Amino acid sequence: MASSVISRHLLLSCHKSLHLSLSGCRYASKVATKTQVNLDYDGPSMKTEIPGPRSQALTKQLGDIQNVGAINFFCNYEESRGNYVVDVDGNRMLDIYTQISSIPIGYNHPALLKLMSNPNNLSTIVNRPALGIMPPENFPDKITESLLSVAPSGLSRVQTMACGSCSNENAYKAMFIWYRNKERGHSSPSDEDLNSCMINQSPGCPDFSILSFMGGFHGRTLGCLATTHSKAIHKLDVPSFDWPIAPFPRLQYPLEEFSRENAQEEARCLEEAEDLIVKWRKKGKPVAGIVIEPIQAEGGDNHASPDFFRSLRKIAQKHGCAFHVDEVQTGGGCTGKFWAHEHWGIEDPADIVSFSKKLLTGGFYYKLEFQADKPYRIFNTWMGDPSKNLLLAEVLSVIRRENLLVEVNRSGKALMNGLYELQAQFPGIVSRARGQGTFCAIDVCDDETRSNILVKARNKGILLGGCGDRSIRFRPSLVFKEYHVHMFLNIFNDVLAQIK
Repeated sequence: MASSVISRHLLLSCHKSLHLSLSGCRYASKVATKTQVNLDYDGPSMKTEIPGPRSQALTKQLGDIQNVGAINFFCNYEESRGNYVVDVDGNRMLDIYTQISSIPIGYNHPALLKLMSNPNNLSTIVNRPALGIMPPENFPDKITESLLSVAPSGLSRVQTMACGSCSNENAYKAMFIWYRNKERGHSSPSDEDLNSCMINQSPGCPDFSILSFMGGFHGRTLGCLATTHSKAIHKLDVPSFDWPIAPFPRLQYPLEEFSRENAQEEARCLEEAEDLIVKWRKKGKPVAGIVIEPIQAEGGDNHASPDFFRSLRKIAQKHGCAFHVDEVQTGGGCTGKFWAHEHWGIEDPADIVSFSKKLLTGGFYYKLEFQADKPYRIFNTWMGDPSKNLLLAEVLSVIRRENLLVEVNRSGKALMNGLYELQAQFPGIVSRARGQGTFCAIDVCDDETRSNILVKARNKGILLGGCGDRSIRFRPSLVFKEYHVHMFLNIFNDVLAQIK
């Protein structure tokens, strides 16, 4: 590990150099004051095991009100900063999970704090409008400044929503509406359509389907849940739709060493996906759309090659299906490009791209033909939150000004090299290191060992998350630097040595 995991002495030197480079407020923006800002702590600092006594007391208190089975600990967000989250017991952890991959530029970034303290923005924060009927005056400008400035190739329109699940749910509706209008040849429903839909019957409620992939995760609302196939606990006891589920490629790693085997596996999955489209059409449940993640995140960080996605895109076009790319977890720069699908090298990559998490607001980009043909068809009370667009515009400004995607690629390379060395050193414990940018993962020998590793790492000041059956996923913010990588690798090495 000596070649990839730097010594503690070098780590401290590196950290000191980094803070020197921040003089003059390297992270300052048009809204931040021009003073030196210490964005990060020096490292983890642990006072208790996690959860500590204060977290345990709060969990008990909340347990009298709601289910608390998933809570890890309670946070002190006022004291959290940069790449570090602080809990209510004063424990400070290097956060490589970032609220399930949703913190773009670290905790309490000075540019965002300054933005929110600007009196001119108070109205946006205090008054949350029903955007579909009474948006604020500056809403078109703010959407253009934020979301449209990073629109995926070929997609000129965007619909804001509140979260990833409702983004996908409404994107599915847009695909169904598009497909039905295409069938009719026009957008005017018949009286029979209008009457039958009120009692959940065809033709007003057509028996369309969406093709999804085993291992995929697209949300927990009812329609999204029909396309989610990552963990049984998400779906148990909830009725669902009879929609086709294709196999997602199970690749062997390192990818370059198994190119022939992986190409065969991808060809098998593509063939089955196309067969399912044909089969469901014959069943009278035509596939209106295909939904897929560029990297299956919750399902275990499962990758496929650019060729796989290019071929799948062609299959969708061949059969007249909409192609929906779910970038809720992969979007926002964590793979080294702003959108993970940019790695595919396709000029026309998708008909719809959904987003949330690192983009702070939810929603989906879409082509003009997927525009709802009547008011209130894609609609809810809030349809997003204008204050999040303010924050996103500043986040994007920081990303561009600080060249954070370059940082992501640099840190990601260091992280992957370290993971490769760890799996070579501990082959019985960890394997199958994989990733793009800092969107990385590694497998553990079994679920029990993974749980043990996550707990030990957390008690040493490293916050990680699991995914799939036995994977650990790495989801740092975009301000995660190389020296943070080495700090993590040192501690993770110690944890694995204890397991061994």
